[in-house]
Amino acid sequence: MKSAVSITDPFWTTYTKLIRKEMIPYQWDVLHDNADISIEKERDDNGIPSEKSNAIENLIIASGQKEGNHYGWLFQDSDVYKWLESAANSYLLHPDENLLEMMSEVAVLIEEAQDEDGYLSTYYQIERPDLKFKRLFESHELYCAGHLIEAAVAHYKATGSKKLIDVSQKLVSCIQQHFGVEEGKIKGADGHQEIELALIRLYEVTGKEEYVELSSWFLKIRGEDPDFYLKQLVENKKEGLSTGDFPHIDLKYLQAHKPVLEQDEAVGHAVRLVYMAAAMAEVAAIKNDEKLFSTARKIWDNIIKKRLYITGGIGSTVRGEAFTFDYDLPNDTMYCETCASIGLLFFAKAMMKNEIDVEYAEIMEKMLYNSIISGVALDGKHFFYVNPLEVDPKASAHDPGKSHVKPIRPSWFGCACCPPNVARTLTSLSQYISDIFENKLYIQLYQDFEGSFKLEEQSLSVSMTTELPYKGKSKVSFTGIEHPITVCFRLPAWSSGYNVHNAGEYVSEQDGYLEITIDLDKTIEIDFELPVIEWHAHPSVKDNFNKVALQRGPFVYCLEEEDNGSDLHLMSLTDKPLAVEVNDPVLSHYVGLKGKGERQLIDNTWQKQLYQSDVTPVTEEMDLSFIPYYLWANRSIGEMRVWVTRQ
Repeated sequence: MKSAVSITDPFWTTYTKLIRKEMIPYQWDVLHDNADISIEKERDDNGIPSEKSNAIENLIIASGQKEGNHYGWLFQDSDVYKWLESAANSYLLHPDENLLEMMSEVAVLIEEAQDEDGYLSTYYQIERPDLKFKRLFESHELYCAGHLIEAAVAHYKATGSKKLIDVSQKLVSCIQQHFGVEEGKIKGADGHQEIELALIRLYEVTGKEEYVELSSWFLKIRGEDPDFYLKQLVENKKEGLSTGDFPHIDLKYLQAHKPVLEQDEAVGHAVRLVYMAAAMAEVAAIKNDEKLFSTARKIWDNIIKKRLYITGGIGSTVRGEAFTFDYDLPNDTMYCETCASIGLLFFAKAMMKNEIDVEYAEIMEKMLYNSIISGVALDGKHFFYVNPLEVDPKASAHDPGKSHVKPIRPSWFGCACCPPNVARTLTSLSQYISDIFENKLYIQLYQDFEGSFKLEEQSLSVSMTTELPYKGKSKVSFTGIEHPITVCFRLPAWSSGYNVHNAGEYVSEQDGYLEITIDLDKTIEIDFELPVIEWHAHPSVKDNFNKVALQRGPFVYCLEEEDNGSDLHLMSLTDKPLAVEVNDPVLSHYVGLKGKGERQLIDNTWQKQLYQSDVTPVTEEMDLSFIPYYLWANRSIGEMRVWVTRQ
């Protein structure tokens, strides 16, 4: 089964090749505990398991092939499932017999690990079968089920094999036996949303509407009874299944503090929130559920207008990997988890299924070119869990409150959700290029691609070649046109203007799009201007007062110690930077920014002083060099910052 859109863009095919050649084999070795690496804790916390992955071993033990104990997080299975999804996506793009064998090995193992009744979650199968579905606030059983389902769908699309679709449907049948409104069934949802999204993917390949209904039910039951999770723990104690004090359950962290339809802001764990909101938008589009979509839109607006980092990151605090409050966007203690940006990408795409709004496309692009690809090093074997906007290695090493802010990408994490999540996302980018909505074709992202589309009862072939992301020219060719169609090209927020050629006379600007009626085969040329933009934050964002963030094209830029020296906080920008082409031995070719700046010097009067009065700052002029944010931390360990003081 081939995708209708095939990406040929050099920028992105570099990543898909990296994933195929480096990331997938590397992660295979890590999951099998065959990689000679050091696994780091994502922050200072002695409770994080980081001796090994053991993810494949857990499945082997659960299948009965050997004796042993479960190791790792309760959700360790999901590392395998996300790896499998990325492998399937990669195989679809580039069939490879070795990769097929690897996927087949994992598929057989998953099938063998599944219980007769369809249940599958290795921790509870190995260690606590008596607690299946009885500690939902933390168990991640349905979270893991969701990732298995999504891997199964990708595997089926890539190989045509229904092996894991059958496993998934058997697992969903088990879930349906245990959850629902009927007497004796569980009336609550997993503490970590994911099954809600996955059920939609399963519906798309099976056509079974019961999966949409179950997804909708899991969404709407959340928060209906705020005491649900506590009641489970009380019942467990009555049955002798647990002892000791009850753990604290933060309902906002779980988005279970009130019914979903009453929620209107982004609270709690960032990944959970955006996975939930994406599922809300997906269900709303299928069921035409106005209330569900309206609620999703409120959450979207709260994130985008008040809680989004300039790079596309979300999550302002390490405590709970969570949102905090409006305009609280600290640069050096934020979380900005890679998985959270991926979830916001899902959310944006799902919203586009309900309505076309150029803002959704702008956010998709912002995350793809900044906060998502920053999560992986150029070698494909080192990763960020957290994507900071300001780093000082001394603070990372010595400030307990900044232990999560890494100055260099580690090889792997005790909680390894992000590395395989990046791989599965970047191998499925074709779905974000375009949309068909109300009989119009929308081009959302400017990348080289070839695609086939059904529009106005005709089959169209569309191809794009572009000089973006660093230069503005794009050509889009249409063939197979038998009668007029309407095509809408996004007018990027980072462009100050454009020229269009060979478009004909039916051209207009509509809500952030260039709308063109095409009545015959042709090639349209669009040339976007790419100025250097100086973004200012809302005055209520305290950390960025009197500072600017630079952007050119889709890239946000940063200062790095490698190019500018240390004490970046003493540097300020004094003029408009210019774009310059750079060929770096490590970073390869990119367009950087060069600008005039000023550095405040630390003169001799400060040698024995912590504080002084009547100080006249001593400064010197300097040249400032900015690199695209996603490239930072690939050359050396040093300081970095996105927001720079503007004189």
